[in-house]
Amino acid sequence: MMRWPTPLYRLPHFFISRIKMYGTSCERKDMKTNQIMIRPMGEFTVSQRTKDGYFDAGELLRQWNLSGQEQRKMDVFLNSVSTCKFVEALIAEANEVGLGQNCPKIDNQVVKKSKVKEKGKAGRPKEEVWMHPFLFTKFAMWINPRFEVKVIRFVYDEMIQYRNLAGDAYPKMCAAVCSILPKDVFKQKVKDLAKSLNIIVYGKHESEMRNKIGDEDKIRELYELELQIAQWIDLGFIKDYNSLKSTLTKLYYRKYPNVLPM
Repeated sequence: MMRWPTPLYRLPHFFISRIKMYGTSCERKDMKTNQIMIRPMGEFTVSQRTKDGYFDAGELLRQWNLSGQEQRKMDVFLNSVSTCKFVEALIAEANEVGLGQNCPKIDNQVVKKSKVKEKGKAGRPKEEVWMHPFLFTKFAMWINPRFEVKVIRFVYDEMIQYRNLAGDAYPKMCAAVCSILPKDVFKQKVKDLAKSLNIIVYGKHESEMRNKIGDEDKIRELYELELQIAQWIDLGFIKDYNSLKSTLTKLYYRKYPNVLPM
């Protein structure tokens, strides 16, 4: 007699984590554990967490269903025979031989659900459905086969690695800058410096810029620039904040030669 895979809603609790949360997870200060990267995917955007590499399938599904395309339901995908077989195989593979050095760990939770109340919005909390990248690839293809190639690129690029490295480089840069600034102006000058780095790397400044623009090359550039600033100061090439500001201004005009000097 054929044995059908267990539907996801009947799997043990360690397969699917249902956590009730209020407030966005990206409010934490630890860059390695709770940042949300917004990544473009055609006319849609995809949210990916830096702490585990998981993608928010619920957000992609909401965008798809609002686009006028054929409506999709999350439960149909999660409880399908194909999905259940895939989840069981994925967990078995992870436990037996692993999924590769750069692949996010499963920790026996392929799907993690949470309820999030959005700031300034009334009504029911929004459901987030975070999926392991391998399952998210299957989910995206289920919505639209053209999504698959884009998601595979996300799974194998190094943006999260560089985002976390940039998070590590930022304190090093701040410590170096602190050595050339009076303590009473350090806090404001570091804020100004962060804005300047965004303008150099992204061409503009907005709050949470490095999370809103999911571009691997930009994240790498930011990481390298933060390290470079720390090295300039530590080696004595830059001895005061005015020299640092002048150097960054030169970098900006070298990168954007068609911009008229202010």
